[in-house]
Amino acid sequence: NCIPKGGEFMGCFEVLESGEGIQDEIARRLQDTGALACGWSSPSRPALLIISPQIAAKTPHLEGGCRTVLLPGDAPAEHWQLQAASAVSYGPGPRDTLTLSSREGDRLWLALQREVVTVQGQVVERQEFPFRSTAAQPTQAALAVAGALLLLGVRPEHLS
Repeated sequence: NCIPKGGEFMGCFEVLESGEGIQDEIARRLQDTGALACGWSSPSRPALLIISPQIAAKTPHLEGGCRTVLLPGDAPAEHWQLQAASAVSYGPGPRDTLTLSSREGDRLWLALQREVVTVQGQVVERQEFPFRSTAAQPTQAALAVAGALLLLGVRPEHLS
């Protein structure tokens, strides 16, 4: 999905999900924040491929290509045929790039454990930042949304 604005494509991404609302939440927040152009153009490969927790848990075989893939840290990626220049993981594990520090209702504190490079080529340094989620949204889905927004160029301070 690419969201056009002013003749340019913003946030060229694809979400593989199972009715988790991740794509709709990303699109809504991109419109609210005005993300930067993705700087990537390929009709067959998105700049960012986001794999939801449910898809990761129930998909034994996955094929595709992208510039960057965002996936749960516990995904069975060793069985997948994904071609990506970089991978960013989210989840509760100590090796995951994006994790949850704490949660109070709909306010999450997220920790970026190592620097990441956005689809525009900008570096986001490791840090903790607040992220507002709906109280009903599972933590893993919220991490997928936050990670996607970061990788699509939304600055951490604009995520709360």
